[in-house]
Amino acid sequence: MKTFNIGLVGCGFMGKTHTFGYKTIPLYYENLPFKINLKTVCASGKESAKNAAERMGYENYTDNFDDIINDESIDIVDICTPNYLHADEIFSAVKAKKHIYCDKPLVSKLADAEKIADLEKNYEKCTQITFQNRFFPATMLAKKMIDEGKIGKILTFEAKFLHSGSIDKNKPIGWKQDGEKGGGGVIVDLGSHVIDLMRYLLGDYADIFCKTKILYPERPDKDGNTVKIAAEDEAHALVTMKNGANGVMTISKISTGTNDELSFEIYGDKGALRFNLMDANYLYYFDNTQKEDVFGGERGFKQIECVQRFDAPGGLFPSSKSSIGWLRGHVHCLYNFLNCVYENKKCTPNFSDGAYVNYIMDLMYKSAKDGKTVFCK
Repeated sequence: MKTFNIGLVGCGFMGKTHTFGYKTIPLYYENLPFKINLKTVCASGKESAKNAAERMGYENYTDNFDDIINDESIDIVDICTPNYLHADEIFSAVKAKKHIYCDKPLVSKLADAEKIADLEKNYEKCTQITFQNRFFPATMLAKKMIDEGKIGKILTFEAKFLHSGSIDKNKPIGWKQDGEKGGGGVIVDLGSHVIDLMRYLLGDYADIFCKTKILYPERPDKDGNTVKIAAEDEAHALVTMKNGANGVMTISKISTGTNDELSFEIYGDKGALRFNLMDANYLYYFDNTQKEDVFGGERGFKQIECVQRFDAPGGLFPSSKSSIGWLRGHVHCLYNFLNCVYENKKCTPNFSDGAYVNYIMDLMYKSAKDGKTVFCK
């Protein structure tokens, strides 16, 4: 049986998340044709790497990324570092002919994204980006229903990703609030998910008008110094898709009272769909072909029980009726990648999909800067 040796670079929050996936995939998916071995973890410091290896169960640790790249026994490089480091790590992993799994966004600069997408065209190994919100049963069902014409011609939509993590002006900033290291602000951090999910469901973008907001021009850093803030806390975009649908996207880390609220409402001439990540067990569907009747009849939004009804070999543990959670989308996203590696087939979403998201984010920033609608290729 094939064993995939994993080299993880970055052992923070997302490193833990991906490691959770590697450890639990054999439980969620029965009779796998491959095994997973946590070979080496890389962190910025030797002590951090050692602690991560002991805590997460990796055989080896290092503070030198080259140790992972130059290890011929490592099959998969998993990139969970800050955004500004992704490009160099991807180029190195490509040169070493590794399979690559990279957390979103692909990179912090559009020029690098375009180079990577071009490299991917002739790359023989598997590449995938972590857009885990594609991988809930509810969002996969929404895609299926839209493709089957269940809600007809798409007319309008609204998509939101709301957090409240940046409301407190005294909270020290991290690298995601650093415009250089993050590559932007909330558009990059949360907006990348919204951009990808709506493209997955509705297709490519045609034009965009965007406005952004910085709540506090100055905030403290982790050392207590006051620093100027260049990364936006909130963004609003009016968009038109190439299928003719008009939409509104709201992306915010200053939405008081919210937690991790990714949601969409999609309205077609035959029906409508609603989803909210805080209610991820269900997809809501309105069938406009049903007739109105006395007292309403059976017409109205239907709550579809998606829960954990994954395709085989998933959906068996835990029970398909068990409530789902945020981590489950990550696990299925990672399983999709590993299965593609095993079957030696192209992954989706791949780095070209990630590069497209970089392109749309770049246009959003251009629109916000110029105060004008921008048009997509």
